Amino acid sequence: MTQSPRNSSAKFVARVALLASLALIFSYVEAIIPYSPGIPGVKLGIANTVAVIALYKFSWKDAAAVNLIRIIIAGLLFTGAFGMFYSLAGAILSLAGMICLKKTGLFSVIGVSMAGGVLHNLGQLLVASALIEDLRMFFYFPVLLFSGIAAGILVGIISTMILRTLR
Repeated sequence: MTQSPRNSSAKFVARVALLASLALIFSYVEAIIPYSPGIPGVKLGIANTVAVIALYKFSWKDAAAVNLIRIIIAGLLFTGAFGMFYSLAGAILSLAGMICLKKTGLFSVIGVSMAGGVLHNLGQLLVASALIEDLRMFFYFPVLLFSGIAAGILVGIISTMILRTLR
């Protein structure tokens, strides 16, 4: 049985490539904007808007593919191997949490995105503490918790506005 044009693998590849390109542009913009408040590891995460939109508009597979492609290419271009490793750990935990929360139907896009921001920071902190072999890294978690909440809310608001427009 052949796939319908709507679900074809070529359409999936084209959609993911387009979304990953957009996310990569956002990653680049974020890399060149000197907005950091002087707190290590704190970013807006605007590229995550694309993953949230992919999760809600298409599927978790689209969101996972977009994140994976963006992280690998951004790692090669901007952050290096360790940055790529940290981002991948954060993205896996974040996306898994967002998928679970979305499935419950109890949370808005903003709530799911906020949890994703916090889980992303937690994933990165888990990798950092494992590599350094020092649990004192978790003393930094309150800073990352609040920055993840703030960034997640911002990404969620932007994603909600875009999703309303796309419908």
